[in-house]
Amino acid sequence: MGAARHPFRVSFAVGGVFVAALALSGCGTADAGEAPVERRTFAFDGDALVVDSDDSKLVVTAADVDDVVVERQVDGWVFMGSGPDPSWKLESGRLTLRVDCDAVSSNCDAVHRVQVPRDVAVSVESDNGDVTAEGFATALKVRSDNGDVRVAGSSGGLDLGSENGDLVVEGGTKAPKVLVRSDNGDVNIALGAVPRQVDVSTENGDVEVVLPSAEYAATGSSDNGDVRIDVPRRDGSEHSVSVRSDNGDIVVRTAN
Repeated sequence: MGAARHPFRVSFAVGGVFVAALALSGCGTADAGEAPVERRTFAFDGDALVVDSDDSKLVVTAADVDDVVVERQVDGWVFMGSGPDPSWKLESGRLTLRVDCDAVSSNCDAVHRVQVPRDVAVSVESDNGDVTAEGFATALKVRSDNGDVRVAGSSGGLDLGSENGDLVVEGGTKAPKVLVRSDNGDVNIALGAVPRQVDVSTENGDVEVVLPSAEYAATGSSDNGDVRIDVPRRDGSEHSVSVRSDNGDIVVRTAN
């Protein structure tokens, strides 16, 4: 009788795997861009805001608003679990944005768009997702564990860092001071005004810095990569540029 039961056990196990595979194959791809838009306004009267985001694309914009306005789109599926379960709150100057997917297998996608009053300094902490920040005249700090960072149209000081992702500062930016730290990713900076200071360090990635024409106290070094400094240089200039890379090429040049 033991021999008679053995084929049944094997058949059941294989059947279970087949059912699981069939279920997953029909789940499809998550696309937050096709999901309904939810909107919420959070009362805010401070001068500094921390945006804390996990597992979501994030767009933060300085805008003509009195409070903090958030829009979100969330889509996804889970197999043998729960989610996507979004949550948002603003307490003690910290805006926390979460989308939980807890399952054996899942595919969840989310995007949050945050509008911040123009006179508010912003610090972004993102664990997993691309970050875009636009239009800030105040100080802006961004830290991303896993995701690209893009800054555009800002004129306040920038302090940017990513453990795994590219860092891009677009040409309309007129920040007087730019500090960038990257563990793994390329860095591309293009400034529309002569900065007081640019300081870039990356462990693994190429760096390109494009600047308006001026005299710079400029230095560059790479342990494993080519270095080209192609801007007018003068020791003691009030405009300093320092670029270092452990593994990557470096180019510092004036805009064409």
